[in-house]
Order: sequence, then C-alpha cells, then structure tokens
Amino acid sequence: MPLVSGAEVVLAAAKAGRGVGAFNVIQLEHAIALIAGAEQAGAPVILQISENAVKYHGALKPIGVATLAAAAAATVPVVVHLDHAMDRDLVTEAVTLGFTSVMYDASKLEYADNVAATTEVTAYCHDHGVFVEAEIGEVGGKDGVHAPGARTRPDEAVAFAEATGVDALAVAVGSSHAMTERTATLDFDLITRLHEAVAVPLVLHGSSGVADPDLTRAVEAGMTKVNIATHLNNVFTDKVRQVLADNPKLVDTRKYLGPARDAVATEVARLLGVLNAA
Repeated sequence: MPLVSGAEVVLAAAKAGRGVGAFNVIQLEHAIALIAGAEQAGAPVILQISENAVKYHGALKPIGVATLAAAAAATVPVVVHLDHAMDRDLVTEAVTLGFTSVMYDASKLEYADNVAATTEVTAYCHDHGVFVEAEIGEVGGKDGVHAPGARTRPDEAVAFAEATGVDALAVAVGSSHAMTERTATLDFDLITRLHEAVAVPLVLHGSSGVADPDLTRAVEAGMTKVNIATHLNNVFTDKVRQVLADNPKLVDTRKYLGPARDAVATEVARLLGVLNAA
C-alpha cells in the first residue's frame, strides 16, 4: 500500500469518530515496530519524526528516507509526519523528501506571530499537498501549552484554526509531555466543547500519561489524532533491560533490539484497539 496523506487518514477518522494513533520514530526499529503493530490491528498509523529525533541523527534524510521506505511497504495506510518542527527549513526538507504531514510548532511565539508564521507554513504545505497540524502556544514552548494546568479556550481555538487554515489543531486539555506514569487527568467536558466548536480534527499531545479508559473516552469526546511516544519508549527499554539481565554476556544487538521491537509492535496493536482506530 502506498504512503498516504495525513488528510486521508485523519479526516476519515474524524468523520467516523475513530482515533488515529501517532507514534514516534527514533530508530528504524521503531518504524518497523509501529507498522507491524498497525498491521496486526488492521488500522492506519502515523509515524512521527520529531525535530529532536532529527537532532539526534544529525540530519533528517537518513531516518526520514528509511521511514518512508518502510511505510511504502506496509499493508495498511501509513502517514509519515514531521513532529514539533520549529525550523522552517526542516519543514521544507520534509516536504521535499515526501512526508505527507507536518506539525509546525510556533507555540513559543506570541499569538500574532504564531498565527503569521503558521499561516505561511500552511500555505506552503498545502501547495505541495501536505497536511498541517499546529497548536496555540503559551509561554514556555511546547511543554507550556501541554503543561497539566494549561487549557485551550474554544473561542481562541476557533479563531486560530480559521486564521491559519491548518488541517488539525493540538489543544491543551490536561495531558503533558514526557510523562512516565499514566496519571494525567483530562478535561472531557472541554474536549467535547472544543470538538463542537472547532471545524478541524483535534490532536492530543502527551498521551503517554493518559490511562487506557481515558484514551478511549477522549476519542469518544472528540479527539482524533493521539500522540504517544514516552510510553512506547518505556516498553522498548524495559524489554531491552529484561533481555540483557537474562543474558549478561549478550553482545549481538539484534538479540535485544529485536525483542524490544516486537514488544512495541504488540503494544501498538493494543493501543490502536484502545483508540478505536480500526
């Protein structure tokens, strides 16, 4: 199945009231695991490469091209998405490489500057058939808008979406990035009000800290794209630790990265069921 557009997957899910799992790729093992999990679940999936992951690799092209190749060989719809990009040149490079979705993060800017910058990026991406996600920001950058106490006002969300022309909007409803325990408390009433007010699909960032029943409830209340990264990193790392603890003389990386990859695939399939993604 060929790589598909973000619009094809996210808009279809929003119309059907389903969730879409968006999971982060750090290494090729992650890309393979995420696709395998989606194939097990029979659901579409979004593979996200963040600006931080690009910095880790030193460049976008190696991990980007590898992820695109893996996506092209999948048997389910796969979107390759640039996540939390603050560098405009990185957005251009991702579009040139063939990414079908980008999240441009100008949330650290003042509101008017965020609108102006996001509008420009959206126009460029739309000219190239690329889906655009953005977010309204607060002081403190990406963690500010998704700090536990942050909340997005429906009227501001509507104004931002209309002014910028974005295709999806990340909103603050109680989740927070990089949580290692699933103890976040979501504001479901706010999710419902945002869903009723905002014309584009809603995105939940920081979903690793959200328990399974609340993920399902968030989708039912109106969330569509659900980003999960840290939780899967925990699954991957826990399996590596287990294998190495059981085999302290093991040196072949395939012998511990392979089981970790398989563990992530199993968890992705389970999470996609939680999100009603199929």
